[in-house]
Amino acid sequence: MNLSNLRPAKGSVSERKRVGRGQGSGMGGTSTRGHKGAQSRSGYSRKTHFEGGQMPLQRRVPKFGFKNINRVEYKPLNLDSIQALVDETKATVVDLDFLRQHGLVSKKDLVKVLSRGELTSAIEIHAHAFSTSAKDAIEKAGGKAVVPTKEANEEAAN
Repeated sequence: MNLSNLRPAKGSVSERKRVGRGQGSGMGGTSTRGHKGAQSRSGYSRKTHFEGGQMPLQRRVPKFGFKNINRVEYKPLNLDSIQALVDETKATVVDLDFLRQHGLVSKKDLVKVLSRGELTSAIEIHAHAFSTSAKDAIEKAGGKAVVPTKEANEEAAN
């Protein structure tokens, strides 16, 4: 066997369909498009979700409610999980990098501290937002609740 006698597998290659080349070809006349209707016309293109005139799915399905496109979604983080992490690591400052290193949040998460659980250590917590009760609990334990400024966020992103 050499390059001069290579052939494609039997049946894998077929001749192209030559439409509109006379009745003898079997594909003359209407050129395999059938009679009348949108699909027989030149320039026809079916809309992506067209269902042949049937009421399309996106109109059949009921829609209700309101989706706020400006919604800011925070990753919730409770005081009990922070306290467990502090007990384990003996940290005094819990910032976003610290939380990322310990797998509690991911890089692009916005973190909001919530007040479930109890805080016994006086620690400084850095997060994007705090619930009022969580902030009170942190300050009651002798710690600080710090919201990073916009400049600090931009520096951390770079």
